[in-house]
Amino acid sequence: MKKKSKKKLKKVVKKGQAHIQATYNNTIVTLTDPQGNVLAWSSAGVNGFKGPKKATPYAAGVIVRNVVEKTKDFGLSEVEVFVKGVGAGREAAVRALHGNGIAISSIKDMTPIPHNGCRPKKPRRV
Repeated sequence: MKKKSKKKLKKVVKKGQAHIQATYNNTIVTLTDPQGNVLAWSSAGVNGFKGPKKATPYAAGVIVRNVVEKTKDFGLSEVEVFVKGVGAGREAAVRALHGNGIAISSIKDMTPIPHNGCRPKKPRRV
């Protein structure tokens, strides 16, 4: 006798968060619900970009298009954007989010900034 398993319900998330990590080498976009649970993510490597092409603004647009397509089932319509890093895909990813029909309620820069940095090396004695 087999047990009947319940069908998993797809949750509906209207508001969420978009985390964009833009480094010099890559761009990663993650869409989450308001608590931070991941709904979908995508990166340049997943979308077939290799080498220096991964950090381009065009790649960022393709990444966002891909991740928005994955979250169509959730009904995501509005996001808070958290940007981290100094790569070329920063601005392009935010623009692409807006271009793909997702409203942006706020943009926050989460790039880590050193307050005083590391201790400098001692001077070389010759």
